[in-house]
Amino acid sequence: MTGSRAEGAYLRALAAFKTPTLDLLHGRFAPFVVAVLSQMFSADRPTVAVADAHVEVGEMLDQLRAAGYGRDDRRLPATTGREVCRYWIKVGWLGQQIEGESEVYRLTAHAVRALEIADLTGGGARVSNSRVRTLLEAVERLAGNADDDPARRLRRLRAERAALDAQITALESGAADPVPEDELLEEAENVLHLSRGLPADFTRVAESIKAMQRDVIRDLRRDERPTGEVLREYLLRGQQVMQSTREGQAFAGALRLIGDPERIDELTEQLHGLLARPFAQLLDGTQRTELDMIGRRMELGVQEVLTAQRRASHVIAGQVRTHDPARDRQVDELLRDVIAGMQAWTQTRTPETPVEPLRRLPVASIGHLRQSLGDIRPPGSPAALVTQGQDAEFVDADTRAWGGPHYAELEAHVSGLADEFDLGEAFQAITAESTRRPVDLLGLLEIAHRNGLAEADGVSIVETVRPDGTARRFAFGSVTAHARKEEER
Repeated sequence: MTGSRAEGAYLRALAAFKTPTLDLLHGRFAPFVVAVLSQMFSADRPTVAVADAHVEVGEMLDQLRAAGYGRDDRRLPATTGREVCRYWIKVGWLGQQIEGESEVYRLTAHAVRALEIADLTGGGARVSNSRVRTLLEAVERLAGNADDDPARRLRRLRAERAALDAQITALESGAADPVPEDELLEEAENVLHLSRGLPADFTRVAESIKAMQRDVIRDLRRDERPTGEVLREYLLRGQQVMQSTREGQAFAGALRLIGDPERIDELTEQLHGLLARPFAQLLDGTQRTELDMIGRRMELGVQEVLTAQRRASHVIAGQVRTHDPARDRQVDELLRDVIAGMQAWTQTRTPETPVEPLRRLPVASIGHLRQSLGDIRPPGSPAALVTQGQDAEFVDADTRAWGGPHYAELEAHVSGLADEFDLGEAFQAITAESTRRPVDLLGLLEIAHRNGLAEADGVSIVETVRPDGTARRFAFGSVTAHARKEEER
């Protein structure tokens, strides 16, 4: 039995040390990672632009190398700031996202927790009167809430009221002793210790929402379950995150606080008042800054979670509106092919291998497609139609009357006119109704344009007859045409 307990404890420890938090603290470059992340990110700077982060990490590497660190013990990575940040994303210490029109880095919950454990602010976790009192009060409050005996709860509440009445009486009589500065200092350090856990809690909530978003998108793309069932599960998981987890409850409490402007103003005034007290001078500059930024830290944490919620809702709504299972499968197959091709390419290449850029897209070698957009001429005329020597048979009616112009009849009509003629009068002179259709008027204009024409003053009005017997009148600028081309005269 002992071996089983030992084995279970050992397996839990192995799983714990595989998390990004402990991996960060026990890696070869752990001091460098903790130092850089604690300098780049702060309560008033929760995100850093990608380009700025690459430059800052590179500058810190250069400064530490110039100071002599990392030469013998190799505790500094021998690479660039950009490669360092890319590796931190890969192992789960940094997250990359879009804010506005730029890409930014943000600490993950694992990195925030690792920085809390390292605690470079000088306020290390230690047993103090304030912390013990906080623990005892929490246990007492928990026991009172869990007690189902109304008589005991009533006695406890009356005892608390008696203690408060005694304090009020002492203050009214002027006999109350001031709280010692060392006790106030302990309480201030306890407040700072509690506030340092807020960023990790908020980041965990935001990452939980992002994980749910990825799961929902994956389920929608697979198209294995109805869309309504997937969305209901997403809403249920979101409610559980806010109610059943410690970080979710912290966010809910902070959201209630942020939603009340009076509470925020009161918190700000209280913090400013504390910083003006004499005991606050015993805190170092970093601790005083942290104390002043507690309200801002809560606002930024709530804003991070709300941003993650809005982004998840936007992405999921867009996926539901544009959901196309067939297209999604095609995109997935294409991405898998691209990833497989990249993996095959990297197996035969090194990071130093130059990559020839694709300067222009290849041109398909198909003979009948145009090679230049500037050349609008067709590649060639189609072959002439072959007649079979027999007329076509129509089931209901001959639809050829609705076809194009009768060029042969129009050419014969034009050839019998004078060298110059008015096009409107020439069309009106056509006797056969089958050649006086609206389309035949266009054909006559085409023949006149081919032989040469000139505009004249006035307006010509002609009446056309459609194949169904209806008449249409057209008006156009008078045109004087030639019976044949000038070069043929």
